[in-house]
Amino acid sequence: QVQLVESGGGLVQAGGSLRLSCAASGRTFSTYTMGWFRQAPGKEREFVACISWSDDNTHYSDSVKGRFTISRDNAENTVYLQMNSLKPEDTAVYFCAATKFTLATTQRFYYSWGQGTQVTVSS
Repeated sequence: QVQLVESGGGLVQAGGSLRLSCAASGRTFSTYTMGWFRQAPGKEREFVACISWSDDNTHYSDSVKGRFTISRDNAENTVYLQMNSLKPEDTAVYFCAATKFTLATTQRFYYSWGQGTQVTVSS
């Protein structure tokens, strides 16, 4: 398994941008599909985006498609989530996660999780 540590969260105004990073330990990082999930207060954790190990394929939730971009740098063992045109409803704790299942969008298929980073979007 890999160990994951997120960073880059913070407070931003609506319409602004943030880039989240997720640093992974482990020599096999490049073989994992990496995903981003988020959990808003009082709500269940939901899928945001994922990227295959080869970086050829990505998948996004409808709520972030066209605004968020997931990418990875296997040489740096890091996955990123560029978030543009942020909205107050994007406010949540964002988690990165790893799985061997290709482009999984369901959290139960992920078995390594970071501790999360808070993103707050003010109106």
